Parts: sequence; structure tokens; C-alpha cells
Amino acid sequence: MPHNLPTKRLNRLSLLLAAIIGIIFHIIISHNSSAQSNYYFTLFTVLGVILVGFSDVITMVQLAKLYKPQSLKFRIYRNVITYPVSVLIYLLVWPVIALLAGKKWSYDDIELFLAFFGSGLVINTMIMILHDSVMLYEHKLHSELELSRLQIANAEATNQLLKQQIQPHFLFNALNTLKALYNSDTQAGDTYLVHMAAFLRASVFRRSTNISSLEDELELLNDYLVMQQIRFGVALDCRVTITTQMKKKYTLPTFSLQPLLENAIKHNNFTQQDPLIITVFQEGDWLIFRNNIQQKKIRTESTNYGLANLSDRSRLCSGEEIRIEEDGKMFSVSIKMLKNEANNY
Repeated sequence: MPHNLPTKRLNRLSLLLAAIIGIIFHIIISHNSSAQSNYYFTLFTVLGVILVGFSDVITMVQLAKLYKPQSLKFRIYRNVITYPVSVLIYLLVWPVIALLAGKKWSYDDIELFLAFFGSGLVINTMIMILHDSVMLYEHKLHSELELSRLQIANAEATNQLLKQQIQPHFLFNALNTLKALYNSDTQAGDTYLVHMAAFLRASVFRRSTNISSLEDELELLNDYLVMQQIRFGVALDCRVTITTQMKKKYTLPTFSLQPLLENAIKHNNFTQQDPLIITVFQEGDWLIFRNNIQQKKIRTESTNYGLANLSDRSRLCSGEEIRIEEDGKMFSVSIKMLKNEANNY
């Protein structure tokens, strides 16, 4: 639930409760006291309920700035604050009402003090129960809305992922490259074919998988990288500094890294003298994919679906969107990784 509490609804509920209790109280005491005293005592009851309700809302709003409404500290501080305040409200309002009604009053009256003390506790308990029910209902509505939004985002992201897995232009370029290699360098052609087959196999068999091990993602990245390095040679330099242990420990959204490499190749100029240098490394639970910027003078058209799609899938898997940083010299994308034992496949 967001930290913005439904204050208007909570205050309306307090007013409604005050009106109901006031009517019931007025009916009960109407046979036992004068008409004028009736109105003042009813006013006292209604005013007390309203002030207790408003004080509970104000307390929650202030506490929500420090703690989540679902947290234990929020509930503890709310109880510690609102119960004494509710009793104090009754003790402070009564002298005013008594003065208006022409009644004598004194805090030395133990029975009256205990009556106000009990009233404050009972009314505050009722207010808190009703306010909690409203907050629970709001939380349920928000959860259902968020679930629907995530389901829609998941469907859209899955659709985009399927479209990205085997792009026609990739097959066209790959087959043309393969043909050229077999005409000039058979061994390079064989290497290219092996990695192309592995890449296409992964594209077909992982289409129904939302997440993959970091090890599998890096193998897929390597297959695509080798294919591109056969085309571009030393102009394309990719360095992966992740240990074998970490590769087996973490998972990522399927097809996270290869699109980033493809994106870097698409938008940058690179030669043997000025290579495109890509580094893939780990910082805590985040995987960083970084490349130097050597932007093409004629910009390649981009729909930006690739990074948006990856961000959506990352949020669905880990709860964190990707982080994109660019300073004119370096471009980096950070993806939150999940440990294997924390994943819900």
C-alpha cells in the first residue's frame, strides 16, 4: 500500500461514527435528564468521537512519514500515542461542555475521571478498528490494481520478448556472413556456425522461460559475441569479470545481456584503432553492462523497446527496474540479479 493514507475516507468515517454514536446516546439518555442537558451531553459525545478520530488520522499521517503503515513500529507508536491522546481529549473537552451546560465539574471526582478514561480507551479502540478496516480495503484494492497492471505488463513484455528472439534481420545478416566466411575462411565459418546454432537453439527453447541462470545468459552472450567478433575482429572487445561461483549463484531475466551487446554494436562506431570496449561485472546483487560511447554521426533509428522491455521484465522478476547511466563517455545498464534460492520459477 502506498504511504499516502486515505485521509479523506478515514475522516468521513470518523464523522459518520460520531453521528451514529451521538444519535444512539441521545436516545438512551433522553428519558433520564433534561432536554437542555441532553443536547450538551450529546454534543460532548459527538465532539469526543470526532476529535479522537481526527487525532488518529493525524498520528498515522505523521508516522507514515517515518515508517511503513504495515510495519510493527508504526502499529506500536500509533497505539502508544493515540490512547493517551484520546483520554486527554475527553478530559479537556469536558470542562468546556460542563461550563456551557452550567454543570459543576472537578478532576477530583474519581468516578468521572474513570468514566472519561474508559470512554477514551473504548472510543479509540473502535476508531482504530474501523480505520484499519478502511486501510485494509484500500490495500486490497491497490494490490489488485497492481496485480492487474503487472499481468498486463507481463503479457506485453512476453510478446515483445518473443518478437525479439529471432529477428529476421539477424538471420539475414548471419546467413550472409556465414556464406562469405565459407568462401574465404572455412575454419572461421565452422566456428561461426557452431555459435549461431547454439544461439538459435537457446532462442527456441528458452522462449517460455522468464528467468535463466547467469551462467546460461553469459553463455548466450558469448555465442553472440563470438559471431560478432568473427565479423569485426579486435574492433569488438568484451571483458567478463564474473567468477564461476557467482555465475551459478545468480539468475537474470531471460535474454537480458545479448540485446545489450546488440544495442552497443548498433549505436556505436568502432575500428581496430578505436575499439568498442564492453565490460560485464558484478557489484553486489547488480550486474553491470558497460561500454564506451563512440556514437555514430548518423544515428540509427531506435524504438527504445529493447531497454523498456528489459526494464519491465526485470521489475517483474526482481521488483527492480534496470538502471541506465550515461555521462557522454560511458553507457552502462545495471540489472538486479536474484539468487537461485530466492527465485520463484
